[in-house]
Amino acid sequence: MAQTSMLAMILAGGRGSRLHELTNKVAKPAVAYGGKYRIIDFPLSNCANSGIDIVGVLTQYESVLLNSYVAAGGRWGLDTKDSGVFVLTPREKADSGLDVYRGTADAISQNIDFIDAYDPEYILVLSGDHIYKMNYDKMLSFHKEMGADATIAVRGVPMKEASRFGIMNTDDNRRIIEFEEKPEKPKSNLASMGIYIFTWKTMRKLLIEDMKNPDSSHDFGKDIIPVMLNGDKKLYAYEFSGYWKDVGTIDSLWEANMDLLDSDNELNLDDTSWKIYTEDTGVIPQYIASSAKIDGAYINQGAHVGGEVSRSVIFSNVKIAPGAKVIDSVLMPGAIVEEGATVTRALVAENIRIGKNAKVGNKKSEEILLVAKNVKGED
Repeated sequence: MAQTSMLAMILAGGRGSRLHELTNKVAKPAVAYGGKYRIIDFPLSNCANSGIDIVGVLTQYESVLLNSYVAAGGRWGLDTKDSGVFVLTPREKADSGLDVYRGTADAISQNIDFIDAYDPEYILVLSGDHIYKMNYDKMLSFHKEMGADATIAVRGVPMKEASRFGIMNTDDNRRIIEFEEKPEKPKSNLASMGIYIFTWKTMRKLLIEDMKNPDSSHDFGKDIIPVMLNGDKKLYAYEFSGYWKDVGTIDSLWEANMDLLDSDNELNLDDTSWKIYTEDTGVIPQYIASSAKIDGAYINQGAHVGGEVSRSVIFSNVKIAPGAKVIDSVLMPGAIVEEGATVTRALVAENIRIGKNAKVGNKKSEEILLVAKNVKGED
């Protein structure tokens, strides 16, 4: 599988404002997921498993934690002599001063010198905030087979939801003939996954032209892809049918966690042929007290459970006291639920304390409750 002709660039600088307090001080790709992971573990593990040696991670918003986390490339086996994970933040340049990344394409443009240093034939551009497992090497084979200038990964979505996505309209040979950003009346249900493979020689030229265009918003979807289509470049859709989740909202992040509780869930983190690597926290084993009752739950190392847990995801170092109940909820690292408290259909942020006898969440609520501040107990 190993191939060195393709370099990966992960876009990880977005604010993630729809995750509210979860991203006040943490970049979205560093948000915790699945009991022990961070979202960025998925694209990085996919790169490692696909035989990609060099990965640039483009960070900007609240990047301190994310920068230190991804800099440890050894977690994903990307720390050998010819491999590495490189944190690429906006930097001051002799000819242009300090510029923030103005858009997804601009983030790549500002790092052309980094890419040129490795002289790749192809570049893979990824979003750093999606949950999925994908073999990018197979996508590259498709790109080569079609003789494409660009290949965009797409996934079929229910037609009634297609207007929420960037939609690719293709011909019978899967060549993209039109791109529509969140169309009111979509013509197809092939949604862009934000995963692109570009032939670097072609893309490099387009990026330089885009940098000089004062009317451009320097975005792949809004600017680069339309320019390629209008210029009769060859763009193809690579259809992906596996599990994929954009965890951009509290509800979708909660849903992605709860998906893991299904015994036949599509993501299957037990798959030894495609491991998702993450930080080894080095905490003690979980402890389940004799008073505990557990019915379908992910419970990570260091958790201490004395109460009842039903259909929930429990991260490391969470404490659930005897007499407490956690139902249909996600408790992030270090959360504490005190005696007699009940948490229902909620996502509890890191290190938040739910006080004694407090009640948070509602089983009848259509939306998931985000608990990002300590909740005072009741006598």
